[in-house]
Amino acid sequence: MFTRLKLIQINCKMSNLFNTLVQDLKKSISPQGNYVLSAYAKLKNIPGGLTILSKIVSRKAPYFQTVNPIIRKLERNYCEARMSKNKSVENHIGTVHVIAICNGLEYVMGVLAEASVPAHLRWLPKGMQVDYLAKANTDIQLKAVVEGDWKTGDLHVNVQALREDGVVVVQGIITLWVTEKK
Repeated sequence: MFTRLKLIQINCKMSNLFNTLVQDLKKSISPQGNYVLSAYAKLKNIPGGLTILSKIVSRKAPYFQTVNPIIRKLERNYCEARMSKNKSVENHIGTVHVIAICNGLEYVMGVLAEASVPAHLRWLPKGMQVDYLAKANTDIQLKAVVEGDWKTGDLHVNVQALREDGVVVVQGIITLWVTEKK
């Protein structure tokens, strides 16, 4: 049986290993390219690679760790991830809580934005409007899509959360405020 000290030592070693992996990944990515798309391209064919990428993203915004989304597909203007239905994200009736789903939708929007925003622009979330359409009683597929070009002003990101049977449980729009970098 592990003692408390032994568990702390294991956790520290895992954290150091993870930080080393992140640093090695950063060094191998070209500064001219998009670092998120480059990381995705490097990790997608490695067993567990997308889980690692998803964890790296979640470390940048730790509240994403509460829903533990895992990236499944990423390209310019499109991101897809999955979140598991488990006790930590369930509500009192045993379905995935809609706020947890919204957290996951913000995650895919953010990954999409970082993978897609032109180098001369920056973005900030401005608002989210969602409709709750059905009970979320399975694992959830999260999708974010941008249709159109990135330019200054408001940019709408279409988001959807689907059950395993393909039924849309939440859909909506996250509005980004896009400005020139200073």
